[in-house]
Amino acid sequence: MRTVRPRSAVVAAAGATALTAAALIAAPAGGASAAAPAAHAPAVTAVPAVAGHRLIHGVSSPLSIAQCQATWGINCYTPLQYRQAYDLNPLYRAGVTGKGRTIVIVDSFGSPTIQHDLDVYSAQFGLKSTTVQVVRWGDVPPFDPANPDHTGWAGESTLDVEMAHAVAPDAHIVLVETGVAETEGVTGLPEMMDAEKYLIDHNVGDVITQSFGATENTFPGFDKGDFSSIQKLRYAFRDAAEHGVTVLASSGDAGPTDAQADGETDYPYPVNSWPSADPLVTSVGGTQLHLDEKGDRTAPDSVYNDYGAGGGGQSHVFARPSYQNGVKNVVGARRGTPDISMAASVDGGAWVYSSYDPTATGWDVYGGTSEASPLFSGIVALADQAGGHRVGDIHQALYALAKGAPKLGGIVDVADGTDNSYDGVTGYTSVKGYDMATGVGSLDAARFVPALALTSWGR
Repeated sequence: MRTVRPRSAVVAAAGATALTAAALIAAPAGGASAAAPAAHAPAVTAVPAVAGHRLIHGVSSPLSIAQCQATWGINCYTPLQYRQAYDLNPLYRAGVTGKGRTIVIVDSFGSPTIQHDLDVYSAQFGLKSTTVQVVRWGDVPPFDPANPDHTGWAGESTLDVEMAHAVAPDAHIVLVETGVAETEGVTGLPEMMDAEKYLIDHNVGDVITQSFGATENTFPGFDKGDFSSIQKLRYAFRDAAEHGVTVLASSGDAGPTDAQADGETDYPYPVNSWPSADPLVTSVGGTQLHLDEKGDRTAPDSVYNDYGAGGGGQSHVFARPSYQNGVKNVVGARRGTPDISMAASVDGGAWVYSSYDPTATGWDVYGGTSEASPLFSGIVALADQAGGHRVGDIHQALYALAKGAPKLGGIVDVADGTDNSYDGVTGYTSVKGYDMATGVGSLDAARFVPALALTSWGR
């Protein structure tokens, strides 16, 4: 057995108000005034590079790209640079900000300082903050900064919330905290699926982002060809499809092998993970951005493959869904991942503020597909607002946009020949059209958001 892990991770301190699920349903989505950035003594620590985790840790304030390059040899990006890179500013000027839409983020344990940290993050970059509604699902233990499970998931929660907010600043954010650290397919995942189904049934959330995954191979019965343990967990996703809720998942941070730099089993052959590989879930892979200080590209996007690598490949559980028939020459008879990609490289990682660990408060640089999925959840929230309805399961629209006139539909192909090979396991190369390194590619939001809003089924 391997512990299910978040697709990234971070650190934090003082508390967000937790609501019960029942209280959430009746609670209005309000705005919070931004707090002034806290003053911190300079303290920079380069932690060991771990796939999908922070690289730079505990900086007193964000540095420029040039300073990051000079100090650590990597690029570090702000949400303002992301907004320029993904052509989001024309949408904001048109009033498309995610207003009236709700992003649901699901993480174990959560963070006790999530509201404070989002306020500091927003104030630093001149963004409007928002109220994060926290739902505690089940018996969530008190936060313990000495518990690595708690701090790992607190970092993940912080990354998810801040990335979603960076893209969709007026979207309401619901952070669902579950009380169990998952063990692949045995505990943890059922609690998460129960929470998701409850919120879907009570009309809470337009898009759900999941920055976690469990290798298909480690689910009970897999080695005997019995996939029932995964099939029995899909009820929340079926429910989401019925209600028009978009469900996303990070594709992973170890290329085709799902290996991690944390003592877990290394697979010497291609594997895949759930829920990313589920045909009812949009799998979000990773790219590397190459930006200047203004956020303009200095080179086309490439495949995330530095301190980890974007997950992708064929599912061993699910057959090819009909929406991938047009790319069957790539995926074969199996479900292929990812579907689309956004920023995930640590070299080009995102600045994130946290204070949940009182010994390590400050600014960190994060990467991993844990970053990409919440970024894309913001894109979906913008499309929901632009269309005046939930875009629902976006797979048909996504592949139609990629097949038709990609530039008109805002699809940006990633085809520079880079790949997601990892730990000696040969991966997949970014080529023209769909590939299992970046899916259909990335996006230009000013074109993609209205195209997605017009082509997706709504309710």
